[in-house]
Amino acid sequence: MPRIPRMMLKNEEGIYHVISRTALDGFVLGDVEKDFLFGLIKRFSAIYFAEVFGFCIMGNHFHLAVKMKTSDNYSDSDVKRRIGLLNNDKDKVVTDGQVPYFREKFSNLSEYMREIKQRFSRFYNKRHERKGYFWGERFKSVIVENGDTLINLLAYIDLNPIRARLVNRPEDYRWCSIGYYTQTGNQGGLLSTDFGLNGYDEMSEQERFADYREFLYETGAIETGKGAAIDEGIVKKERAAKYELSDIDRFIYRTRYFTDSGIIGTKGFVSHYYEQFKDYFNTKRTKKPKKISECAEIYSLKNLSQ
Repeated sequence: MPRIPRMMLKNEEGIYHVISRTALDGFVLGDVEKDFLFGLIKRFSAIYFAEVFGFCIMGNHFHLAVKMKTSDNYSDSDVKRRIGLLNNDKDKVVTDGQVPYFREKFSNLSEYMREIKQRFSRFYNKRHERKGYFWGERFKSVIVENGDTLINLLAYIDLNPIRARLVNRPEDYRWCSIGYYTQTGNQGGLLSTDFGLNGYDEMSEQERFADYREFLYETGAIETGKGAAIDEGIVKKERAAKYELSDIDRFIYRTRYFTDSGIIGTKGFVSHYYEQFKDYFNTKRTKKPKKISECAEIYSLKNLSQ
């Protein structure tokens, strides 16, 4: 049976939740491997037209929330500069005829992921003196709406180490976005805080981060029965020291919605992009957005409640 084509937006910006797992048994990504993989994410996010919102590298898989931008945001000179970065040669001579090819390449999610995953595979195999595949199936990707959907997704990503009982506080884990932001002060401006939420335009980056951190802790304290939650005592201390309590739309984790839903967002968002990709599905029945009851006004292309 042929593979269903990947849903990727053409000629417009799109935010994606990307998930990729190893093909090997056990937790094969140690500290060195995680550092190298994160270095690749940083490097190729500076070359491709990619805006990173969040990430988490675990022992056998990684998550990435990234916006792929269209090429019309970039000048020819900037494209040429990025070609130099790709080739580790800032003085590389690039002709005008090469620019259109790289414009398309640098805005393509699959090309961006291919660079990261292939280069990591070569590193891992050389380091461990092995041959063969490292990654499992092709990466999963879900089209994500900006705003409430995105911030819920980022909380899901950053809470992976908590659910796995690796740390007590999300920012203690350095291979996730909240850890990177806290421990390095968002070194190099890697992570975007342009979540598309109401009122965020008037906030500084630090205020946005504080608001997200509050949301993350309040969300992470909810017992879901799927892994550990943030200890209530820790949350109470953070609340007393940092938070000004507000009404936050809390959500109960439904991990499959953020990995298998195909398209996720408001009802109109899901309906709009389903029309663009409906020929991808081997069915004559029209798919309708399915409401995720625990997540305010968030809908999924697929019903994953079972």
